[in-house]
Amino acid sequence: MVITALREQARGRVEIHLDDRPWRVVPADAVVRAGLAVGRALDRDAARTLARELRRAEALKAAAGVLRHRDVSRRRLDERLERRGVRADARRDALATLERAGLVDDARVAEGRARSLAGRGYGDAAIRFALEDDGVDEEHVAAALAALEPERERAARLLGGGAGDVKALRRLAAKGFDAETLAELTAFADDG
Repeated sequence: MVITALREQARGRVEIHLDDRPWRVVPADAVVRAGLAVGRALDRDAARTLARELRRAEALKAAAGVLRHRDVSRRRLDERLERRGVRADARRDALATLERAGLVDDARVAEGRARSLAGRGYGDAAIRFALEDDGVDEEHVAAALAALEPERERAARLLGGGAGDVKALRRLAAKGFDAETLAELTAFADDG
């Protein structure tokens, strides 16, 4: 079978004609990446290449659907794609493409999530746990925590003048604030 026409369709798609008959409508980038052209035979190698590129295009589409709602770590995105049945090779290619484009960036995810959690009153231990649970590596976790206001200052601000308030201290301890930090704040309030 020979490709006799490649007709542009709406929304970045191309209709492929084989032997003067419509065959399939596929994403334009898959046609380009597979190297399809009018006059080229659609042999076994070309068909395999096209199939691989179609899987890659579907993986990118699924990943874009996930990223449309919120920024996620590379590992979390890979897990979501795997649950959707995307093959490992297509996931790997799609993730690499998205990283090169800057759409998947674990450092940005870590920094944003750490800032968000700190703003909601969480301590460093809880933030570290949440980031590690999201699949962010230790290097990015440490950088995100270092970029935050120091935990002691956040705890003091959240306590206000109530460093002796046992309920407030328990609440902060439950939100992942370091026990030593809370003890220091309590000792400071007792000295005053």
